[in-house]
Amino acid sequence: MTISSSLNAGVAGLRSNATRLASISDNIANASTFGYKRVVTDFNSLVLSSGSRTYTAGGVSATTQRLISEGGSLVSTSNSTDLAVRGRGMLPVANRAEFLSGSGQPQMMLTTTGSFRIDADGLLANEAGQLLMGWPAAQDGTVPSYPRDTSDGLEPIQFALNLSGDPTTSIDMSLNLPATATIAGADGDAQDLSIEYYDNLGTSQSISMSFTPTVPAAGSSNEWTIVLRDSASNDAVIGEYVVTFDDGRASGGTIASVSTVSGGGYDPVSGEMVVDVASGPIAFNIGSIGDTYGISQLSDSFAPISIDKDGSPIGNMISVEIDENGFVQSVYDSGVTRTIYQVPLVDMSNPEGLIPMDGQTYRSSPDSGAFFLWDAGDGPTGDIKSYAREESATDVATELTSMIQTQRAYSTNAKVIQTVELSLAEEMSLPVAMAFWVWPRSELIDFRVCRATMAELLVLMLDISIFL
Repeated sequence: MTISSSLNAGVAGLRSNATRLASISDNIANASTFGYKRVVTDFNSLVLSSGSRTYTAGGVSATTQRLISEGGSLVSTSNSTDLAVRGRGMLPVANRAEFLSGSGQPQMMLTTTGSFRIDADGLLANEAGQLLMGWPAAQDGTVPSYPRDTSDGLEPIQFALNLSGDPTTSIDMSLNLPATATIAGADGDAQDLSIEYYDNLGTSQSISMSFTPTVPAAGSSNEWTIVLRDSASNDAVIGEYVVTFDDGRASGGTIASVSTVSGGGYDPVSGEMVVDVASGPIAFNIGSIGDTYGISQLSDSFAPISIDKDGSPIGNMISVEIDENGFVQSVYDSGVTRTIYQVPLVDMSNPEGLIPMDGQTYRSSPDSGAFFLWDAGDGPTGDIKSYAREESATDVATELTSMIQTQRAYSTNAKVIQTVELSLAEEMSLPVAMAFWVWPRSELIDFRVCRATMAELLVLMLDISIFL
């Protein structure tokens, strides 16, 4: 019946507008929620008949979608581990309870912002119990190569809350020796230099280097003897080398050859010689053959230029910094900064296909497509902004306007149902009135005037039929 289909269409309209009102209320409720992605509701018409002489109303259906790729504006904070993604990509996180249960690799979830703090277990967690994940760095601060199409290499970022120190394993040095010290008649005095290093217990030790020129009877020798002594081994000699410098026009002052008297051998390509101190081997880089970096012999002055070494003394961690490329660095009160993790950005072809979870997190699905882990700032991804949070994507003014429109549409559909009900009452009143013509002692009672409901009219008709 055509008028009955109108009733069904009105009910479908009420249901669809109720869905839209629910999404609007959710958006407004989360207008101050950091990282919230707003929900939109779309209406789609339903067609039950086409081309027939009698039209049947199909009504409407509502579909909702969360606009995950639509981000909010960034606001500054005072916490270095407040993070927000500036551009495309999402941060990998894991559930804290799942990780602490020890049930295996925690499932990777995704978010675009978070206020992370170091908890009692040294984990970088936010208020919702989500742990920031990253690739662990090697001892020297470099990040190994991990697979990019799986989360297997990721682990929750965790800090050692006790004292920390690293032993020295390499020293790069650059200094100049006076060329005038190797000519005939020079005084032959040695040049001394002390270099600090840290042993396996974080204790400060030193390597004493003595540079003694070879003074010839005539001309210039361009030759120096280098002796290294370790303070941790009672100043025992750990290496002795004879270095000869080039005096040619093209490469004058650079190393021409190095001969080993004791200690580890010299590599003419890398410029390294490995010496053994009490805590283990240390690679000394004095420069390769013909290289302008390292030890040189020029002019008439002894000039240490630079000494770079790894390792650090014992120190307390005082802060955590995360740069725009996702490198997580711990800062110690000794002045040392260590890179311990790298946080990647996760990207997929269809972010709207992600499955929403609690706490502004999302989980990958077949609809979102395969994900890929990028270095922040590479490929299609943006970068990571610390000291920042992403605001809600909700625009309250827009939502209030949509709410007014939805309320009017809801009221209009309710009016349609009311009109259909009255129309059905009009149709049902005629047979009731005709039945009362046969009543022997009564006049005609026209129930059309009463505007009774359809249920009441049906009850009256049933009573009349039983009486007759």
